[in-house]
Amino acid sequence: MKYSIAIFDMDGTILDTLNDLTNSVNFALKKAGYPLRSVDEIRGFVGNGIPKLIERSVPYGLADEEIKVVYDDFTSHYKIHCKDLTCPYDGIYDTIKAVKCAGIKTAVVSNKDDYAVRELCALYFKDLFDFSLGRRDGVCKKPAPDMVLETLRYFNADKTDAVYIGDSDVDFETAQNSDLNFIGVSWGFKGRLFLQNIGAETVVDKPDELLHILCGD
Repeated sequence: MKYSIAIFDMDGTILDTLNDLTNSVNFALKKAGYPLRSVDEIRGFVGNGIPKLIERSVPYGLADEEIKVVYDDFTSHYKIHCKDLTCPYDGIYDTIKAVKCAGIKTAVVSNKDDYAVRELCALYFKDLFDFSLGRRDGVCKKPAPDMVLETLRYFNADKTDAVYIGDSDVDFETAQNSDLNFIGVSWGFKGRLFLQNIGAETVVDKPDELLHILCGD
């Protein structure tokens, strides 16, 4: 099936952000005097947005006010350090460029805070995405369909025109809740077996495989 719109998740799909996320979480935890988290722990915590990442990272039982302090410290650190170690996955830049050259519209829909989505798209994928949307107040985050539906409204497109591409259960559920087909990527935070076990029918192991699927080859 040929698609006219490809909607990508960000963390674990087009960008390897795990080390910068871990460093900023641990900066905020250390400042508050809480135990630090490993990269593998953070890998398991991501996917539902930064507020949920912080909630999962702090010690159990903290008051909302205490969690907000950690969130604020994370945000101030991440705004400066969100690109220290972050990088695109091998081959993903060229694949997205080829997708655009094939006449397919491209978008990023991520639970990452919108400021970071915009900055990272501009830095690593300048002019490659026609639209991007991160977590904003007033818009329900993934796996609710709201962010995807807002993206489709931007393109004045129907659900059958688009596909959602991601690496996690949150992404799979987002596609289901939006009535979009889903393509899983095995190079992200969860892996092929995880995606297959949750029901993903299409999983790719290399970025260039995406182009063939999107173009209906």
